[in-house]
This record gives sequence, structure tokens and C-alpha cells, in this order.
Amino acid sequence: MQNKSSFIDYHSMNLNGKLIDLSSPKIMGILNVTPDSFSDGGKFNEEKSALVQTEKMLKDGAEIIDIGAQSTRPNSEFLKAEDEISRIGTVISKIKKEFPEALISLDTFYAEVVKFGFNEGIDMVNDISGGNYDDKMFKTVGETQLPYILMHVNLTYESMHEKIIQEDIIISLNKYFSGKIQQLRSFGVKDIILDPGFGFGKTVEQNHQMIDDLEFIGFGRYPLLVGISRKSFIYKPLGKSPLEINEETQKLHLKTLQKGAKILRVHDVLEATKTIELFLQN
Repeated sequence: MQNKSSFIDYHSMNLNGKLIDLSSPKIMGILNVTPDSFSDGGKFNEEKSALVQTEKMLKDGAEIIDIGAQSTRPNSEFLKAEDEISRIGTVISKIKKEFPEALISLDTFYAEVVKFGFNEGIDMVNDISGGNYDDKMFKTVGETQLPYILMHVNLTYESMHEKIIQEDIIISLNKYFSGKIQQLRSFGVKDIILDPGFGFGKTVEQNHQMIDDLEFIGFGRYPLLVGISRKSFIYKPLGKSPLEINEETQKLHLKTLQKGAKILRVHDVLEATKTIELFLQN
């Protein structure tokens, strides 16, 4: 087992003037306000149920709530920016009012939705497209000065899930991140979190290599977010459903924490909290 002290064990990010210490890993709880998410679609797309789920995730140990209005599973419905805004409605502002301690991340690849979310009180932007699907995204994030989660993904929406990467996946990731970080810096974005993009256009073998070599992604200079919750590269080879792989997922979560992950993006918050507690005991 790799000793966690071998890796950089301190990072921080600035959220609206508040310095968030990432020396202890944080949990980002997933709140899908969409009827067609692959594993929990339709459960939380009404305001009341979204608030109830938010309260549960915060009690179970989440510090960040990631709100998304557009499913990015294969063959999902494509929404325009105005449709995302309509689906989100007042959920962000209601959560900020009811749970002021909660940090809100907005999962979108639209600059227009970021502007809307900023006015509603979000604390960070989670863009699965890495700025590829809206050329105004980086400029908008720079203007808001919000922390930005930069995910690795194929360059077009249509090719998002195509397994087209031929070179070593870690080399490919670092080339991508290096160029994107330079662009973000040119727009004045200060706080950047890297997401390797598990499950997006990678083979099963590539996903596991990303876990095995996680400490080499981003060269240890940026906090790493890991989003493997209910991903098909875990459950399909096992012949299980997304809801039947908690034990396997937590073992992989522990491995990523040992290799430097700072944020776990999860559906099952309580189980991830226990995994972080186990990690911190060792």
C-alpha cells in the first residue's frame, strides 16, 4: 500500500474569499436535477426532493453539492443553455438559503448557465467539456473568478464517449491539461481542479491505468477530483448494475485517495465518508 505521505498532502482553493483546505479530502455529492440521469434520473428534479437530498448528503459528510441539469450518459437528451436554466430554477438559491454552509458546484458546459449560477450563488464551476463545447466558457469563468474543475474529454460533444485515444492515457491527459491550464491562466482563472474524466471515452483498461497512475496526472501541482461513482467501467465487467458495486467502488476510492485524490464526486456520500475516515486513520 502506498503511504499517503509520499504525495503532496496540502492544497487549497479560494471560494468567494473563503480558503478551503484540501489537506483532508472532501466529498462532492451529486445532485442531478434531471429526469434522465443513468442511475438516479427523476428522483431529485423537483425542488422539494432536491432540498431533502441535499440535507441528507450534507449530514452524511458532503461539503460540496454538485448540481447538474443535463445528463451526459450515452444517448442522453441534449439540452440548450436555456433548458438547463429552466430545469435548475431556484434550486441553487434555495439550497444556499437553507444550507448556507454548503458549497455549490454547478455542472454545466455553458457559459450562459455559469453566469446564471453565479448570480444564484454558486461557489465553483464543474465543466465536463474542458471549455470545448462553449468557446465563451473560459472567459466567463475568469470574469467570475470562480474555481474551475477542468475535465479531460474528447473535443466534441458527439465524440464524448468514443474510445479514440491511442497513446498512453497519462501522457494524453497531461498534454491536454497543460494546454488547457495555459488557456485558463490567460483568462485570469486562478483556482483550477483537475478531473481525469473517468468513463468518458476511455477503455476499461485506460480507466484502471488512470487510477494506478493517478499521482502522475497534473504533476502534483493541482488538486485532483475523482468521479468514478456508478461508472460502467466498474460494473459492466462484473455483470452488475450501477447500484450493486458499492464495495468495489469504495476499494477504488481508497486507492485514489492513497494516490493523491482531494475530492471524491459521489452518489453514495455516507459510504465515501467512511472510506475517507479509513484513509485518514492509516
